[in-house]
Amino acid sequence: MKMSRRTFLKRVLSGTAGILGIGAFGYSYARYLEPHMLQTKTYSITSEKIPGAFHNFKVLQFSDTHLGFHYDINQLNKLSETINGYEPDLLLFTGDLVDKPHTYDYPVELVQVLRKLEAKRGKYWIYGNHDHGGYGTDKIRDVMDQGGFQLLQNEHILIRNGSASFALAGLDDVMLGKPDIEKALNRIPEDLFTLLMVHEPDVADDYQRYPIDLQLSGHSHGGQVQLPFYGYMVTPPYAEKYVEGHYRLEQGLDLYVSRGIGTTRLPYRFLCQPEISLFLLKSNDS
Repeated sequence: MKMSRRTFLKRVLSGTAGILGIGAFGYSYARYLEPHMLQTKTYSITSEKIPGAFHNFKVLQFSDTHLGFHYDINQLNKLSETINGYEPDLLLFTGDLVDKPHTYDYPVELVQVLRKLEAKRGKYWIYGNHDHGGYGTDKIRDVMDQGGFQLLQNEHILIRNGSASFALAGLDDVMLGKPDIEKALNRIPEDLFTLLMVHEPDVADDYQRYPIDLQLSGHSHGGQVQLPFYGYMVTPPYAEKYVEGHYRLEQGLDLYVSRGIGTTRLPYRFLCQPEISLFLLKSNDS
């Protein structure tokens, strides 16, 4: 009987030593080592639409912590120290704070750690599919509110520096929310540099026709497990085409997809280290 890809993955990645075809060491590496090997990806974003006042402005993105599934509050606290070390101007979280909102115990330290995170021009976030799942919508929002993060749900704000500004827009989750791109971008002048946060990356194919310059997404976990000569082993819906890194779309939209921090469904990473992304805005006027 022909086995589906999903069934194959469940059987192969279910905890056997042959998970990666390289024995017990490979299993231990993927299970206990690589999930903790955080990388920082740094990108320069150059555009004639970026005002000189925002030259070298630092935007830091983190995503998909999936607290409760092999990622705990102590690890989040360590992550916060790493993030603060970069002294970001703007801090963006692109969804999936908790893996299973209906069973997570929400320790009091969670809000404290979120409050510790610092950014000169604000902290913003969007919903991911796990944030809406398990009746977590209101609970996750309450925690993020207490942690000093402002939700952008089909809306935008202007990030200002003196008389200069750019637009930061956020979309509701594509899978379990009610995304409205028209509402999110309403009244943004087309000549204003516009950054869009949306959890699922593959919708960039549809959104590239809008006046968006930069889209930041997560959701994919970079596939979590990558095999040489084969590629990504696990890609969720709406992250099957764009899985990690930078993509320049045909109509000029720049899409960046984060591998995220935590894991989900399977507690492994192989050739797919967790990451945070640091974007340095560059102005042609400087």
